[in-house]
Amino acid sequence: MNFEKALQIYKENPVSEVLESVTNQLLGEMTLKEKVRLMQGHAMGVTIKNTLTKGRYYNGEAYPAGGCKRLGIPPVLFTDGPRGIVMGKCTCFPVSMLRGATFDDELEYEIGKVFAKEASALGANLYAGVCINLLRNPMWGRAQETYGEDPFLLGKMGAALTKAMQENGIIACPKHYALNSIEDLRFKVDAKADERTLHEVYLPHFKRCIDAGAMSIMGAYNKVNGTYCCENKELLTDILRDKWGFEGFTLSDFFYGIYDAVRSVKAGMDMEMPYFFRYAVLNHKLKKGELTEADIDLSAGRILKALIKTLPAYKEQPKSVILSKEHTALARKAASKGTVLLKNSNKILPISENKKIAVVGRYANKINVGDHGSSNVYSPYTVTAYEGIKNRFGSDNVTVYNGCDTEKAAQAAKKSDYIVVCVGSDWLQEGEFLVNLGNVKKKPKGSGGDRADLRIPAEDVELIKAMSATGKKLVVNIMGGSAYVIKEWTDCADAILFSFYSGLEGGNALADILSGDVTPGGKLPFTIAYNDTDYPDFLHIADNKTKIDYGYYHGYTLFDKKNVEPQYPFGFGLSYTDFEISGCTAEKDGDNITVNATVNNTGDVCGDEVVQVYFSSKNTLDDRPVKLLKGFKRITVGAGESAEVSITVPVDDIKFYDPEAGDWKADGEYMVMVGTDSRNTVAAGEITF
Repeated sequence: MNFEKALQIYKENPVSEVLESVTNQLLGEMTLKEKVRLMQGHAMGVTIKNTLTKGRYYNGEAYPAGGCKRLGIPPVLFTDGPRGIVMGKCTCFPVSMLRGATFDDELEYEIGKVFAKEASALGANLYAGVCINLLRNPMWGRAQETYGEDPFLLGKMGAALTKAMQENGIIACPKHYALNSIEDLRFKVDAKADERTLHEVYLPHFKRCIDAGAMSIMGAYNKVNGTYCCENKELLTDILRDKWGFEGFTLSDFFYGIYDAVRSVKAGMDMEMPYFFRYAVLNHKLKKGELTEADIDLSAGRILKALIKTLPAYKEQPKSVILSKEHTALARKAASKGTVLLKNSNKILPISENKKIAVVGRYANKINVGDHGSSNVYSPYTVTAYEGIKNRFGSDNVTVYNGCDTEKAAQAAKKSDYIVVCVGSDWLQEGEFLVNLGNVKKKPKGSGGDRADLRIPAEDVELIKAMSATGKKLVVNIMGGSAYVIKEWTDCADAILFSFYSGLEGGNALADILSGDVTPGGKLPFTIAYNDTDYPDFLHIADNKTKIDYGYYHGYTLFDKKNVEPQYPFGFGLSYTDFEISGCTAEKDGDNITVNATVNNTGDVCGDEVVQVYFSSKNTLDDRPVKLLKGFKRITVGAGESAEVSITVPVDDIKFYDPEAGDWKADGEYMVMVGTDSRNTVAAGEITF
């Protein structure tokens, strides 16, 4: 039995019994040292070659792990994400947070197919870009890499990406498992969460990706309830395997994910990445009797199983697919669909033809596509805000000043009808923090990592106020990874757009929105607060603490619980048209609840609306959220037209976790609500159990 034979047998009869059988037969052909090698990353040579010959230090080529030439077992070939494929020069899509703002899992599935093609074209077979850590506080520097603050939204979007990768022969790798939402202290922080909070808030989106077919999962750096994630038996075995039935393999976060090889292997950590460091001692530990061959067989077998199950769908792609017109067009479409219109006083947008536009601010004509860490995608071009607006409205109608000097900006805008001010953050203010690995008390200024402030820089605010004083129509375009506190300048702007980090076609997508070529339909995947203190507590290096309690409430559930009014609620987003939702009903039929509604476009342009379904438990004995998102559907409705929407919610999705029983339950009455954001809902009916 070799790998090719095992693959052939499984392809002819792809059922779990056959997978188990061929995996065990192949495992039986391997020596103990070969099985140990499967558990080790082997990227040292790739990294050295990239550093010396290509000036690239991270993932310039696929990072190999495992493999066995004698039996034809291919290595796991790792590529990172989630903005696209990190290797080579690929299509830089918008960050995940913008894609979360589309509330369109069907679009995310299409994006996943593009990622699979570009990964295949460069030789990778594992994609570690299914980032589904929950946004707990907008201070988190890597918030841009995930889809938002809500577990259901995270799960739906992550599952769509997972499904696309697995169906195209690329092993999907959700990360970082689990409770990873603080960057600067990621190597030290201990996140505490009780059993119910763990299962209801921080883990359901991971389970949804496992159910969608993910055959690998990456452990996080941090501790959970006192134990490092990569040696946490409760997470890696008790929950992941025993409760969820996960068949695939686990791999460590890079370099510092594993501290003790024996503890990690026995807890269920299968592979150390990207090099073997702690796992270099596995053969020695076997000789000493601290590990057994049975321990190794468990991990090696899971790696083999993932390869055998996934690779039959692998399709080798030509390099010509990378940056194809189809791919860049999809990146532009995603960017425009995820752009959120927060304000549009007197409907100053869209901008009509032949208007004069000044584009000013620190990001007016600067490439700003997000973090420069492990998620960086090296596209050969990026369309800036100015370039995109100039492409659409003509060079004679558009002027630019790239900076924050108010006098220079005013001069650039002297003859304009509109001013577009581009503000927010870049990779220096938020992103992956690699400067000191989190081991000093003070963080160098401008080194990425967690945000220092939830407000945009003071000079940006000064520029907004100065441009407002000109009396011209003022549009503020916010670039960044997650929520800002913006109340101090909101009244100065006539219109506000949130375009996040919008990828290589971001400037063109912005112009599509400003011109009305595309009607905005993005919705906030997080809550924008009036005050910093409305969000949960956060830890910074300077706090000199390493333990934090991750409570049951965060995001819109916390605002609802405390009855605090947000400035902009979760799920909020305006359009150039108006919608009304009517005729809402909810009916239970067996294991599903069907929610129906009619969406009426009462305006004069075609547009998209996101119908959102929330459930509210009427159980007063247990502490439960006021409402929880349990369904959504994005639809396009023509001007003056109506559309019927039907959303199916499985009963399993509305259950709450019972720690005493160690299981899930649906009990009592639930109110079903339908709306256009978490605060704007109407009743659709009650469901009783």
